[in-house]
Amino acid sequence: MYIDLIVLLVLFILVVMYFNRFHSFVFFIAIVDIFLRIATFVKENIPMKDISNLIGKYLPESIPNIIDNYTSNWEMVNLILRWGYVIIMTIFLYYIIKIFWKKKKI
Repeated sequence: MYIDLIVLLVLFILVVMYFNRFHSFVFFIAIVDIFLRIATFVKENIPMKDISNLIGKYLPESIPNIIDNYTSNWEMVNLILRWGYVIIMTIFLYYIIKIFWKKKKI
């Protein structure tokens, strides 16, 4: 179903409307992706099948997984969205390195 895509798009729109800054959008995408990857790790490594099935049913594996699920038929759109994701994660890495070198508190 499209519920994961709809929830993600609504959250993106709310973050853009509320924070009005590009770096907030970049941090939000990174936070969502890291959360989804941690949930996937828990799903794959927890011995309890009920929790594992619950996580697997309601949460996608990562943002690239969502991109692949909904744009697999359109190769060019998939490629553009994946490169956009890579660019955003590169910008996130730049921000993190910048913060690390300045040794500022977040």
